[in-house]
Amino acid sequence: MAEAAVTFLLENLQQLVTDQINLISGAETDLAELQNELDLMKSFLQDSASKRVKSELFKTLEKQIRDIVYTAEDTIDTCVSQAAAGSLLRKLNPNRLSLAKEVKSLRDEKVKPAFEEARMKFATLQIADESPLKDTSDLRKVSLSAEKKIVGLDDEAEKIIKYLNEDSKELEVISIIGMPGLGKTTLAVKIYRDSNIQYEFPTVIWVYVSEEYNKKDIFLTILKKFTQQDMSRKSEEELAQLVKEYLTTGKFLIIMDDVWTVDAWDQIEAALPKSNRYGKILITSRYENVAWRANRERLPHRLRFLNQDESWELLQLEVFGKEGVCPPELELTGKLIAEQCDGLPLAIVVIGGILVDKLSSIGDTKAEWKKVSDSVQTYISNDDKNRRMENIISLKGFIKEKSGKSLEVIAEENLKELVNRNLVMVDKMKPEGEVKTCHVHDMIREFCKREAAFKNQNLFEEIRMSKDGVFENISEMQKFRRLCVHSYVVDFFLKRPKGPKVRSFWCFSKADISLALEHIPFIMDTFSLLRVFDVNPIRFKKFPTKITQLIHLRYIALSGDDFKVLPEGVSKLWNLQTIVINTNSRTFEIKADILKMMQLRHLKTKAAIILTKQGKGEVGEKLQTLTRLSPQCCTKQVFDRAPNLKTLGIRGQLLALLDNKSLANLLHLKMLKLVNDAFPRVASENPLQGLPQPDRFPPNLRILTLSSTFLDWKHMYVLGMLNNLEVLKLKENAFMGNTWEVVAGGFNSLEFMYIARTDLQLWTLSGQGDHFPKLRCLVLKNCEKLHEVPTRLVEKLQTLDMERVTKHAVHCARKIEQEKQMKYGEQSTRRGGFKLIIAPGDE
Repeated sequence: MAEAAVTFLLENLQQLVTDQINLISGAETDLAELQNELDLMKSFLQDSASKRVKSELFKTLEKQIRDIVYTAEDTIDTCVSQAAAGSLLRKLNPNRLSLAKEVKSLRDEKVKPAFEEARMKFATLQIADESPLKDTSDLRKVSLSAEKKIVGLDDEAEKIIKYLNEDSKELEVISIIGMPGLGKTTLAVKIYRDSNIQYEFPTVIWVYVSEEYNKKDIFLTILKKFTQQDMSRKSEEELAQLVKEYLTTGKFLIIMDDVWTVDAWDQIEAALPKSNRYGKILITSRYENVAWRANRERLPHRLRFLNQDESWELLQLEVFGKEGVCPPELELTGKLIAEQCDGLPLAIVVIGGILVDKLSSIGDTKAEWKKVSDSVQTYISNDDKNRRMENIISLKGFIKEKSGKSLEVIAEENLKELVNRNLVMVDKMKPEGEVKTCHVHDMIREFCKREAAFKNQNLFEEIRMSKDGVFENISEMQKFRRLCVHSYVVDFFLKRPKGPKVRSFWCFSKADISLALEHIPFIMDTFSLLRVFDVNPIRFKKFPTKITQLIHLRYIALSGDDFKVLPEGVSKLWNLQTIVINTNSRTFEIKADILKMMQLRHLKTKAAIILTKQGKGEVGEKLQTLTRLSPQCCTKQVFDRAPNLKTLGIRGQLLALLDNKSLANLLHLKMLKLVNDAFPRVASENPLQGLPQPDRFPPNLRILTLSSTFLDWKHMYVLGMLNNLEVLKLKENAFMGNTWEVVAGGFNSLEFMYIARTDLQLWTLSGQGDHFPKLRCLVLKNCEKLHEVPTRLVEKLQTLDMERVTKHAVHCARKIEQEKQMKYGEQSTRRGGFKLIIAPGDE
């Protein structure tokens, strides 16, 4: 963690020296010398980390270095803020000299002495070159996909399925309990996928609860199985009543994963109809009292540990991708490693990821595995079983930044690395194959929270109100650096807290918060050195202009019912990288010249962005995202100043785009979303008469979304000529008309297509050529007049997802599914040949 603190400070200093030379005039030499010393310190920490020095003495040295780096960071940021304020007042700025003096003092009195002390003490430590974990950046990646075999627990699954199939007099609840990391969720997934369960229960719903559960989200998750209506604005009481109504009749299974408290279960149970004896609830929990509260008549099912054979089988699966292929020379050591994990699946998964890195020649691999075996023993020999996973997780180091790649690419690679190691679990995937939503295992989350807390790393703290109405930890706020508040946010700010060192502030309230105008300045006064300000639940009555004084801001996410303007003063926030605005306004005027903000990367809002300043000037080379730009701002002048856009949304009267050639100049654009907003007219009364010709679209476009365009299906040929298009989403009446005749030869790269809310009835493929040659997934929602999907198209699909379509369309799809099963066998079909998803009630 000390290395990370040094790295961040070095990056900030480099940006300061490069972009804001006027604010550091007179301090350049001292800052350069400080950078050199920090570089040496960073190298020292990296070398120490590579040798895995983990003695208590070294941990103490790390903490001392981190605290000194934080002090340097605070001093420099404060001086820069004062210098900026002086420059804005157009006065002679003595703070420049103050910065030089402060930096010199830091170097001479703190940084140099601390570094020398650390190096001297480090030299006295016994450094062992062997390490059970080396750099993980180039690991051979082995992952457990959603369809991959789950190892072991067959007997456990059979018992639970037997319980679920038993007759009962009322709604039955069955509980699986066990320690964190034991495989409760894995067992639940095994049951969820079981073909007999899918056959016996027409409706099967998965609900992830967790410690920080949201009752409203749980109800909405259940209701999504029964209706597509937008119910997000209904109250929790209304949603609970709807859930009860839908579940009163019919046979269903709801799996509620990771229920933490009795209170959580009581609130969920209130929406469940006890009278429906055909309904079943399966819950997983680490807490026995939750299971007893859920069903007092049945003993909770206590999950066992994996046996030695299952542990070895799982370890092989993690390392080699399948069982029974371990070289004989590694088998003895491998079994010893598996045995040392004591039947804890998560421990085996993590250690398996480490072993993947050791696969080279047999001789080298055998020696490396022996080192891992010796190291694992020290980590899991602790008698306190609840801390074993924490010790194992701590084997992982930071994934290093890679040169020549954007921050977004690095972040995506890091996330995939964590997913592949099963330290992060994927909930949903985007059509283009990237992670959409994910979560971490509860034990890993608890471990991270403890490690990040003030007493360990001072990375992250939560402010909570105790049962006595007192805010916990608020007395320590002077030392905190990253802070979040879940509830009682207004009360928190009324306390006039001071967080002079806080760099990040998040508000994760489950309900919207109205903040009086007179309270808005408190936020800015509380956090003068803020970098991240994510407070979407707070509804500001007007844009907080005082935010423009927080010159260190990198990220802001704000909400306001009637935000209409981004003030010009935002242009002064030279560090700002991301702006997220949530507003009910149809348009959002940008008075700030965002195209000259050199660090800005993303501007996101659902309103149509109107750029007041479109003229010539600096180029926003880092700008990647502009959601919902108004059509009148889609000009050559704007796109010339934002040449590296990757994601662009356009909202407004799209007729203006038909003759627009400027989009073709966006060579890096990958994602385009077009929303036809004809306000004050109704979109259906003002349909587009056509699409721009193919050569007027961005040449490397991969993802295209159309909404409310009301185009005739005859214009689809234009999209078929976009050679790089991989994902096509047709939402909210994008195309209308009874018939769509597809001619062979188009859509050569299309892999995913989504069609929703259309009056299409007849879809045909004409000619004998290849239609949609690469299409693998088709999603149809609210296509309530569609007779059927062309047979030749369904036969090549891997996934067909249908919801609210005609009975005949479902019947035809089922017939093709059965034919595939007859030809390839049911097992082959389930593993990837063809997956048919039909919404409840459509058959």
